[in-house]
Amino acid sequence: MKPQSEHPLFAEERKGQILELLRQKSKLLVPELCDYFDVSPATIRNDLRDLENERKLKRTHGGAISLEKTSFELDSRHKEIRNMEQKRQIAACAAKLIEDGDTIILDTGTTTLELAKCLSGKRNLTIVLNDIEIASLLEESTQANLILIGGTLRHGFHCAVGPMAVSYLSELNVDKVFLSSNAVSLDRGFTTPDFNQAEVKKTMIQVASEVIMLSDSSKFGKLSFTQFAALSDIDKLITDKGIDPQAADQLRQLKSFDLVIA
Repeated sequence: MKPQSEHPLFAEERKGQILELLRQKSKLLVPELCDYFDVSPATIRNDLRDLENERKLKRTHGGAISLEKTSFELDSRHKEIRNMEQKRQIAACAAKLIEDGDTIILDTGTTTLELAKCLSGKRNLTIVLNDIEIASLLEESTQANLILIGGTLRHGFHCAVGPMAVSYLSELNVDKVFLSSNAVSLDRGFTTPDFNQAEVKKTMIQVASEVIMLSDSSKFGKLSFTQFAALSDIDKLITDKGIDPQAADQLRQLKSFDLVIA
């Protein structure tokens, strides 16, 4: 194995990469992980102990084996029950950035759904979106001008993706986009399990003057299937107080965007 990055990793990010390596190999040994991450055996053993306590691997003599057979994305019905208080705090913070008269894009996601619930008091908004559930909520709760992007329906996630959605979005110009992410990595930026969803997110970023990412603290130090943005592609990252202090410090040191703790 060869190291994937010269940058120091968050503790949670290192654990995430250990799990990724276990998906590629049937067994990992402590010495090879020490070489891979350039850390001490004690650090690796602590990581493996934590991951075993989380029931994500099984420790063996001198290493670990994986318990995971595959990874998948929860559909919207199951996502809603996770980290809801943190999502609401992030949404309330993000809503303060939206001014009367703004033209914005709302990405699909449970955190952006919570943001939509905060917009009833805003005036003269134009909101571009590809999520049917968010569009329905906004129709009932606001007088905003709603532009619903068409495309191929992503089953279980009630949102439009695909070439039609990308083509329509690429013709627009908006003030701000509010995005969600399945995973946040210091090395790989923002990632998502679905390639088509990633292409839509990339286009949303390209047409916005200001890019605002909404990610609760559970997303940090993780990797998903495909990247849709680097850390340098965003202007603000809003998260909650549960973020690891070391992770927050490392993000602030990048100085390429504003880190906001809701």
